[in-house]
Amino acid sequence: MQVLYTANASASAGRSGRVSSDDGIVDFALVVPQGMGGPGGAGTNPEQLFACGYSACFGGALKLVAGMQKVVTGPVTISAAVSIGKDATGYGLAVKLTGHMPELSAEQAMALMQAAHQVCPYSKATRGNIEVELAVA
Repeated sequence: MQVLYTANASASAGRSGRVSSDDGIVDFALVVPQGMGGPGGAGTNPEQLFACGYSACFGGALKLVAGMQKVVTGPVTISAAVSIGKDATGYGLAVKLTGHMPELSAEQAMALMQAAHQVCPYSKATRGNIEVELAVA
């Protein structure tokens, strides 16, 4: 792989600490969600951060494939729901990606979602490792 960019971030004190990027732009407190036995409240968690990254990356992949197919999409929003739960070996993740493309038919939107899923780096990284469901709003 020819590296184009490397993001650098650190987390301290696990799920109850902080995450920050080396440039200082990202700097968040982490809080364990109530659903996982934590206090919830002001702060984020790894699942929210993963959802943010995956939805943004997937949106970029969708824009790329739409351009390659010469499809004018109008406004596009990708929502990611990242779930954590217990599986046979401990904990696991599942993702539902929902595309909001009001100017396209459901069939056109789903075709773009499926094409984007083939090229998105997050989709490539998770393929075969976690369940990823695609949907159209």
